[in-house]
Amino acid sequence: MELGESTSRKIENLLAARKSLKISLEKSKVLAFALEKAGPRLEEINQRLPSLEAAVRPIRARKEALVAVGGHIDRAVGPAAAVLKVFDAVHGLENSLLSDPRSDLAGYLSVLKRLEEALRFLADNCGLAIQWLEDIVEYLEDNSVADARYLLNLKNSLKTLKKLQTDEERARVDGGLLSAALDKLETEFRRLLTENSVPLPMSSSVGEQACISPSPLPVSIIQKLQAIIERLTANNRLEKCISIYVEVRSSNVRASLQGLNLDYLEISISEFNDVQSIEGYIAQWGKHLEFAVKHLFEAEYKLCNDVFEKIGLDIWMGCFAKIAAQAGILAFLQFGKTVTESKKDPIKLLKLLDIFASLNKLRLDFNRLFGGKACIEIQNLTRDLIKRVIDGACEIFWELLTQVELQRNTPPPVDGGVPRIVSFITDYCNRLLGNDYRPILMQVLVIQRSWKHEKFQERLLMDAILQIIKAIEQNLETWSKAYDDSTLSCLFLMNNHWHFYKHLKGTKLGDLLGDNWLREHEQFKDYYAQMYLRDSWMKLPGLLSREGLIMFSGGRATARDLVKKRLKAFNETFDDMYKKQSNWVVSERDLREKTCQVAVQTIVPVYRSYMQNYGPLVEQDASCSKYAKYTAQSLEKMLTSLFQPKLSKHGSFKVRQSNGKVNNVAVNQMSSPTSVK
Repeated sequence: MELGESTSRKIENLLAARKSLKISLEKSKVLAFALEKAGPRLEEINQRLPSLEAAVRPIRARKEALVAVGGHIDRAVGPAAAVLKVFDAVHGLENSLLSDPRSDLAGYLSVLKRLEEALRFLADNCGLAIQWLEDIVEYLEDNSVADARYLLNLKNSLKTLKKLQTDEERARVDGGLLSAALDKLETEFRRLLTENSVPLPMSSSVGEQACISPSPLPVSIIQKLQAIIERLTANNRLEKCISIYVEVRSSNVRASLQGLNLDYLEISISEFNDVQSIEGYIAQWGKHLEFAVKHLFEAEYKLCNDVFEKIGLDIWMGCFAKIAAQAGILAFLQFGKTVTESKKDPIKLLKLLDIFASLNKLRLDFNRLFGGKACIEIQNLTRDLIKRVIDGACEIFWELLTQVELQRNTPPPVDGGVPRIVSFITDYCNRLLGNDYRPILMQVLVIQRSWKHEKFQERLLMDAILQIIKAIEQNLETWSKAYDDSTLSCLFLMNNHWHFYKHLKGTKLGDLLGDNWLREHEQFKDYYAQMYLRDSWMKLPGLLSREGLIMFSGGRATARDLVKKRLKAFNETFDDMYKKQSNWVVSERDLREKTCQVAVQTIVPVYRSYMQNYGPLVEQDASCSKYAKYTAQSLEKMLTSLFQPKLSKHGSFKVRQSNGKVNNVAVNQMSSPTSVK
């Protein structure tokens, strides 16, 4: 019983051992298979162990060394952490600064200012933080506290940081966040200027009473521009800002001036023959210049001061100088210079005085607006123009006497009328002595003499005018002797003496010459009128003699022959005189009518009486029309039609150089008394 039980337990144990062995074999197989698969992985781990070891255990030092280096590391990491924090804050501003500033300019500028402060902090501390990190790496290396590979990685990282810092500084100029924000501000600056710069509506007829323009931009806009300028200036963008301002505002002034039709300012000396051809432009020039200075440039001057006031006087004055130059002030001055370069003639003197008057009227404005050193080009051109105007005007004035004397050798007018030079010079001198030109001419003569350190007194001007008139009188005397016909010579002198009296009485020139001088010319007119009648029409009544016709003492046939003979002589003489004098002229209507009336009174009553008494003797004759050629009415009509002015030239007034050469400037006899060609 016991043996059986013992055998049974052994068998069970054996089976259990067998089962356990079998399980162990299966596990061994699985483990062998796993080991087989893990072999390459273990090899890979084995290869990576050195680097893992360096990463896990970079510090190989005693505890005392690690404690000593801790303080150095803390001091270096603190600034670096602060730099990283500010750098993160900069990136936080990016969305705001890349938006359009027009919706909230004040907010945009505030954000931009924060960016500037952050960038200044980075600029001041980033390099320092890197330097401290480099120092701690050098300490670790010197004291063999860290693994060499670990230190190499740190050095490479710091080198990358240095490069990034340099790139960031370059990016501020080449397109970093700050540069992009400043570009947007410049765009907004241009927009504000452009949208609020409106050309003044004008026409070519500029009113003298127009008020001075106020500042052309609203205060709110000016304040925005100032705020933008402040930020751009702080970031070295002022020059670009000024460039934009000058471009927009000068363009606005030019647009304002376009309504004045200023194309004439570009005219060159080769495009006109003399001053008269552009006389109208010169008159416009003075009005347009005054308007441009007092309205447009005055407004720009004030606006430059308002906008750039905080930047400094030199800046805004320089800005204004550029606007004035680009907007057209130089073109105005160049036109004046072109006039001074034109050919010399008397009318040019008046136009030069007009130019001087315009400049002198604006003298205080020019000194105030363009007196700064930034406007040196405008100052130089203005001074040069004034000198050219004064020298040119004085030269022409002092040469007038010579020019009049040079005309003495020219032939007198063939029709006995008033030579163009006589009417021109008398009217011309009157204008010089008038209220419009006399003070200007005096000022010009005084200035020119002062340049030579000489004094000029008003009497010198009066004496010069008197000498010119005296030369004209001498010319008349010479010309009167050039006529072959004494009758025409008398008519010529009658015309000119009356012209002097009539056109100078009650004038400035007449007052200068005096009443005695005027009365003398009136008397000379009467004298030569009598001489003219004596040598012409007063000869005709004597041809109608009644001798031998009283009571037909010689018989009717004899009387008829005498009447025929005397009528024939009368007709031939009258026809000859009428034909000759029909080409003569009496310029003044009152003198013409009086001269004709005296001729009628001298001839017609005698002829009418003669024909009433003796006409019947020839009226029945077959050749009646040959002798009774005229009626009293027809004679009167013919005589009253004489001396009518004709559109013909009476000679010319040519301006000559001192060497006697003609300068191709003549006074057109068909023109008005003040026109010269």
